[in-house]
Amino acid sequence: MSLKPLLPGALSDRGQQMTLGVMGGGQLGRMFVQAAQAMGYFTAVLDPDPASPAGLVAHWHIDTAYDDEQGLAQLMQRCDAITTEFENVPAPALITLGAHRPVAPSANCVAVAQDRIQEKAHFVKTASEGGPLSVYPAPYAAIETPELLAAVPADLLPGILKTARLGYDGKGQIRVKDRAELAAAWDKLGKVPCVLEKLMPLQSECSVIVARGADGQVVAFPVQKNTHHDGILAFTEVYDGAVPADLAARAQASTVAIANHLNYVGVLCVEYFVVDNGQGGSDLIVNEMAPRPHNSGHYTQNACDMSQFEAQVRALAGLPLPTPRQHSPAIMVNLLGDLWFNPNGVRSAASEQPVAPPWAQVLALSGTHLHLYGKLSARPGRKMGHLNITGASVAAVRATAAKVLALLGLPALD
Repeated sequence: MSLKPLLPGALSDRGQQMTLGVMGGGQLGRMFVQAAQAMGYFTAVLDPDPASPAGLVAHWHIDTAYDDEQGLAQLMQRCDAITTEFENVPAPALITLGAHRPVAPSANCVAVAQDRIQEKAHFVKTASEGGPLSVYPAPYAAIETPELLAAVPADLLPGILKTARLGYDGKGQIRVKDRAELAAAWDKLGKVPCVLEKLMPLQSECSVIVARGADGQVVAFPVQKNTHHDGILAFTEVYDGAVPADLAARAQASTVAIANHLNYVGVLCVEYFVVDNGQGGSDLIVNEMAPRPHNSGHYTQNACDMSQFEAQVRALAGLPLPTPRQHSPAIMVNLLGDLWFNPNGVRSAASEQPVAPPWAQVLALSGTHLHLYGKLSARPGRKMGHLNITGASVAAVRATAAKVLALLGLPALD
């Protein structure tokens, strides 16, 4: 990837406005496009959905499949550099793009994140070459054949069986207690390549977002404490004390090491488990990574002087990456489509029509920032937006969050 910066508002070598492209038209692509446009770039999106959230706001929407040769050629013609908003973009498409334009993250980095077996091997290698701050994944075994299934060590049970590819938001995962349940679960998942992870004594979850440039410069955002409901992120808390300082330092150091070891360029999120160490304390386990901005980093839009999406733009364009500064304690609330069918927490069995949540009451509260993704229809489980809550103190933010969650009929903070 070229180290020559692509300056916003400038003309490219082709005599066109400097244009950044994104593979994928979902909400992450939309927020990348908005950040790029705010800085003065033109934007292009390739996505097969004519009503994709990112496509609706980009300068150009290339409405083709991700592996369509003409679509990829058009994206390359339009753009000076290209990124991706989700990890399941076909690797051959990224290789094709990367042969002609700077692509960040690279096809190789995305391929590692697409496969849990490769991902965990990368985590182990990174940790084994690190120092005392290294963080390892939970004990695991790859299962790709009946022979590997039979050879699973007994001490990995009970565990969680996860498909090696295409699993997200709790999908493609089955908890198993013994060998019989493991065999049945592998059969249920279609006997595709899987990873069995030992079930650990989970205390909480956290994540770290870093941005790394092609010159090797890397900066880290604050560590984020995450709470999930039914495998989907419910809310994120980011303030002093949300995650113990020693664990936060290890998580940041580990994430930087993972990015450096991959020679990664772009924004990377790594998720961690905080587990009971059996001695009255806590330990850290690395879970998985996302080669893109992440739901848990949305708070950066209103609580930091540089959002994760601006960092993505800067890394892709080869601009400087100053260390981001969080200026306000923050809580991010994930907004699923269920809210439109469950206004004020009271579900009406008599009506199947979506009803807008009480935004006027929510936005009357100081420090609330609503971000909806422009999706044309709500449905249960669909990510429709998020709400960032900021304030002058942790107590103020938590108090406002309690009111917001009550208004929306969502479970309270711990």
